[in-house]
Amino acid sequence: MNKGLALYIHVPFCKQKCLYCDFPSFSGKESLMLDYVKALCKEIDNSNYDKINTIFIGGGTPTYLCLECLEYLKNSIDKLCKADDLEFTIEGNPDSLNKEKLKFFKSMGVNRLSIGLQAWQDRLLKNLGRVHTLEQFRESYLSARDIGFNNINIDLMFGLPGQSIEDWKESLINVSNLKPEHISCYSLIVEDGTPFCNLDKLGKLNLPEEEDERKMYQFAVDFLKSIGYEQYEISNFSKPEFQCRHNLTYWNLNYYIGCGMGAHSYVNGIRYRNYEDIEKYICMINDNKSPVAEEHINSLKDDMEEFMFMGLRKIEGISIEEFNKRFNKDINKVYGIVIEKFLKNKLLKSDGKYIYLSPRGIELSNRVMCEFIL
Repeated sequence: MNKGLALYIHVPFCKQKCLYCDFPSFSGKESLMLDYVKALCKEIDNSNYDKINTIFIGGGTPTYLCLECLEYLKNSIDKLCKADDLEFTIEGNPDSLNKEKLKFFKSMGVNRLSIGLQAWQDRLLKNLGRVHTLEQFRESYLSARDIGFNNINIDLMFGLPGQSIEDWKESLINVSNLKPEHISCYSLIVEDGTPFCNLDKLGKLNLPEEEDERKMYQFAVDFLKSIGYEQYEISNFSKPEFQCRHNLTYWNLNYYIGCGMGAHSYVNGIRYRNYEDIEKYICMINDNKSPVAEEHINSLKDDMEEFMFMGLRKIEGISIEEFNKRFNKDINKVYGIVIEKFLKNKLLKSDGKYIYLSPRGIELSNRVMCEFIL
């Protein structure tokens, strides 16, 4: 087993599913919560780990779990072999981040919170189908600080229905005044099968113009830089030394294990994912069968492609030396034509050691990255 794994734990339950969300999560299945967590803990207990460098409990809404479920989860996590400098993140929504749960997360060893705010304006939160208010966010954030959490991320979204550039500036300025260690700024993507997709097809979504969305993103980049946040990935900004190490595992194409319904893993060059049907997942675990629905052995080409298009998400970009050592190939012999093309049209830049997206390249990142598919 590779040393220094990242562990992702999936909790699919939500009080209410957001109108834009296409993640493997749902509301209305609370009756399965305890059975699911017991199965999840069994998967964690039975997995073959070495040492865990980072843990990320995501969802869904992990903070929606009841305390009994969290106790089961804590018992399994306590058994893991964890690095001394473990980064342990839990995602949460403000309406379910009360003091009792925050104290329990502390006892679990959680040392990083990721709070989903998305917007500062209650009218926009309602438009998104969020179940919390701005006031609930403020209360949960201040409670987390009082209890001693000193590494907090706040998620924000731009390009929202009915959102103006001024709304976005207000969100960023007010959030930055709280001095979180990390801010994530995601552009809304209208995903197939979501209520937003249906509204968009009917012409009822009222999205900002593309030019306004570009201005929102550029304001985030410029403003956050001016107040001491380092942009280290297309959508992520942190104070020095507070980058999300767990997410860097994905972007650096390092190994990670996913536990839970629909969770993905990448270990020893093999990608696999668990069943997305919660009842089937629980049943497979309880029958002592593997919950893995699909497995793929990455070829050398697969790994090179993923290394490029994941790595280009990072602002520092791709290390030429690391590519050459990792794959025992000269990057210019594999990708020279593509790299030269994007250097010429100024979507890529290179300092001789790294290849990285230019500001314009970030705007057109999907167009650039897809050309690294061999």
